[in-house]
Amino acid sequence: MSGVLDRLRAALVERYDIEREIGRGGMATVYVAQDLKHHRSVAVKVLHPHLAANLGPERFLREIQIAASLQHPHILPLYDSGQAGGLLYYVMPYVEGESLRRRLEREKQLPLDDALEVARAVAAALDYAHRHHVVHRDIKPENVMLHEGEAMVTDFGIAKAVSAAAADTLTQTGTAMGTPMYMSPEQAAGEAELDGRSDVYSLGCMLYEMLAGKPPFTGPTAQVIMARSFTEAVAPLRTLRDTIPEAVERAALKALAKVPADRFSTAAQFAQALVVPVGATAAGVTTAGHPAASAKSIAVLPFVNMSAEAENEYFTDGIAEEIINALTKIQALRVVARTSSFAFKGKNADIGEIGKRLKVATVLEGSVRKAGKRLRIMAQLINVEDGFHLWSERYDRELEDVFAIQDEIAQNIVRALRVVLSDEEKRAIEKVPTADVQAYDYYLRGRQFFHQFRHTGIQYARRMFERAIEIDPRYALAHAGVADCCSFLYMYWDASKANLEQADAASRKAFELDPELAEAHAARGLAVSLSKRYDEAQREFETAIRLNPNLFEALYFYGRTCFQQGKLVEAVQHFVQASRVRPEDYQSALLISLPLKGLGRQAEAQAALRHGLQVVERHLELNPDDARALYMGAIAMI
Repeated sequence: MSGVLDRLRAALVERYDIEREIGRGGMATVYVAQDLKHHRSVAVKVLHPHLAANLGPERFLREIQIAASLQHPHILPLYDSGQAGGLLYYVMPYVEGESLRRRLEREKQLPLDDALEVARAVAAALDYAHRHHVVHRDIKPENVMLHEGEAMVTDFGIAKAVSAAAADTLTQTGTAMGTPMYMSPEQAAGEAELDGRSDVYSLGCMLYEMLAGKPPFTGPTAQVIMARSFTEAVAPLRTLRDTIPEAVERAALKALAKVPADRFSTAAQFAQALVVPVGATAAGVTTAGHPAASAKSIAVLPFVNMSAEAENEYFTDGIAEEIINALTKIQALRVVARTSSFAFKGKNADIGEIGKRLKVATVLEGSVRKAGKRLRIMAQLINVEDGFHLWSERYDRELEDVFAIQDEIAQNIVRALRVVLSDEEKRAIEKVPTADVQAYDYYLRGRQFFHQFRHTGIQYARRMFERAIEIDPRYALAHAGVADCCSFLYMYWDASKANLEQADAASRKAFELDPELAEAHAARGLAVSLSKRYDEAQREFETAIRLNPNLFEALYFYGRTCFQQGKLVEAVQHFVQASRVRPEDYQSALLISLPLKGLGRQAEAQAALRHGLQVVERHLELNPDDARALYMGAIAMI
């Protein structure tokens, strides 16, 4: 292969410094190189000559260009592609780490939590790609890189490019593009039109191998493997490893259904089914406490009000909360909820102690000075372990620049923590909710009242949101705020028809104004669920979760809605996912036990209840005056 290497070096001498071969697969040979223009290490993948001959450069580049548009935290991006020296190549980041295949070769079976984390990450990448009309077609451990604890899918579009361009040749040889041990039956049969459910099957095979130590079907030849996938039943995982939870086994077997219609219809549904109670085992749920601090985790502390007027506290708190809300839209980042981080307000607590209590690796603190139409915001991101300032900045701007400042702070945090944003995440955190600063001011006042969670507080919050709407009638978040206030008033204090109707109208207006606003769909889901319009509620909650998978309110109230309908399995899934998004929240942690009990899973229900009560205790340590937490904890013990 030295001849190919020499040709490649000669052809790309002005663009890349090709160093050495680092791997070889069924479609390409991989070289590590230095990108001379951007001064970074890259992986240059060169298609094998016989495949390149069948494709031709135009078809290859046309097909691969589709994959180049994919931007997701769990997808390794495509930097470049082209033809040089008679070779077809594409360029991706050089990832320091190892492939999932390499880890499986070393360990054979992965710990349950690790396997599920990898599967959920890959499912998130697939769901994103499928929504952009891209099917991977070659999901396997070799195409999953493990980098700094994160799984990243490689080679999107490559299998499609090869199979689409070389279909005639491949059909003549009776071979389907892909890897036999991970190919869906329909792909093995040579069907040209594959949808996302084929990738779901492949991911099911990969999950099965991570847990069982081998793929569901093996054999001496590709033909034998494919024949077994057509005719033989999958051996239940628990017969090979009895510590696997039943819920995980059910999800894996559903993904491995031979008929696409019997599988999960989306990769997102598969990922959701792999959310199991914290510490789950075959025997039940064990108490696991909070997760260990992730390197990509943050608590945004309440900013200090440096304004001359003490009444500006609402504005200062609102700035911090809006930064929390922006960061929550980033799937790869764990963000502590406002309730927990704001428990340290006014307390001279050590950053290290705060990080330990909240289980985060970084803390953002800052101050706000508002004087007339001028605004000064200071912010600093601190590494909990050593107290080192990862980033800090002072902003002296006009009040109308508040949205730009919040966006810059969020973007700087993302860069400091080396988080890769998808296109949707970039748009979400850059979105300006209103062009009117006065309307925004009233909205922040409303949020301050809303968090008091008292009858009068919710009433005042509604008035503030309504005042914001008077100033800016197109303020979708304010309409969603009105809807939530009316829904909460209906649920806890005043079950009047008027509250129900206003919640309905305000939530409808919110999503009509901004169909891409997750909070609007969550508010709509809650509002219509109170009218027992469950099918509509399900659609709205699922839309909210698709737009923002970390939106706690959508997950939590979707769980409650499922429980009210008697959909107990789904209720468990949504409550557990809500707890993973916000592990310090006592509501979802406590309620997990109820549907588990209804399903007859008594041991799991008891373990979940014990865990929920521990979460309540930790919450009360930080918020001793929270009457609702005391009430829910007491009711749970009855």
